[in-house]
Amino acid sequence: MKDIVAIKTYKIEGLFINKLRDYCQLIKPSLSIMVVFSSVISYLLAPKVVQYDWKMILLLFVGGLLTTGSANAINQVVEKDTDAMMKRTAKRPVAAGRMTEAEGWSFAIITGVLGIFILGNYFNWMSAGIALLSLFLYAFVYTPLKKVSSISVIMGAVPGALPCLIGWAAGNDALSLGGWILFLLQFMWQFPHFWAIAWIAHHDYTRAGFKLLPSETGPTKYTAIQTIIYSLLLIPVAVIPYFIGMSGLVSLVIVTLANAFMVWRCIQLYRNMDVASARRVMFGSYIYLPIVLLALLGDKMHPSPEGGIGSILNAISSLLI
Repeated sequence: MKDIVAIKTYKIEGLFINKLRDYCQLIKPSLSIMVVFSSVISYLLAPKVVQYDWKMILLLFVGGLLTTGSANAINQVVEKDTDAMMKRTAKRPVAAGRMTEAEGWSFAIITGVLGIFILGNYFNWMSAGIALLSLFLYAFVYTPLKKVSSISVIMGAVPGALPCLIGWAAGNDALSLGGWILFLLQFMWQFPHFWAIAWIAHHDYTRAGFKLLPSETGPTKYTAIQTIIYSLLLIPVAVIPYFIGMSGLVSLVIVTLANAFMVWRCIQLYRNMDVASARRVMFGSYIYLPIVLLALLGDKMHPSPEGGIGSILNAISSLLI
């Protein structure tokens, strides 16, 4: 009898873990965490945020994660048929049939409402409104547009960059120049990043009917040139924080080196025209964004009264001048 109870308990625990794993997969954790990371850094870069309140940082992280997870869940419900056609997405819970559309929608609605409530209640309704706009654009504009035109990448880059404004509005209670610069930085970054992914997954995307590369004929020199152009456009955007007094000299050096790295990766893609080079652009972009954002935060020109890494970097900067 005890053995039977133990077996049943084991099975229930296994079902619970599998369901938890499916919900985790539904929010696309790696993508969601990257998005929320940029929101949290933007919040900490806001001039009104002069010290780290870990409770507020955690609330922003959770609110952002729930809202982003909601958008990703809607994306997976809407694209369940196309996801089932692609090797890299066929095992997603809705596409694989482990979760019904109704369950996916229920999860998306609950997480979306909770996330927006957290942002509005604990920060301000401006940040909550921007989060709602981001969710809508990603789930209901970008997602269906992917099968219509490559302009979907531009539309997708808007909600992809809005987390910077969410964080800035949450910390500053207003939208100002610094927030828009961070938005523009993340907006431009997405083009070489996403086109590299689309290059790698071109056959899968084509099979599903997605039109995501700038060239209708697939991975071409034109696509590679576009990645170079947007990585070059990142350079003036990324150095603006120094010239408006948002960050210091050390971050300027780090950001410039990071930009040179991105441009070089894209040039290599143009020269080699292969998946390996596209993969290097993709991984390079994953490295680029956190390095740039952390450099700007570390060298923030308005450090907290207790000091911290910002004070240290500013001290080093003064020694270099």
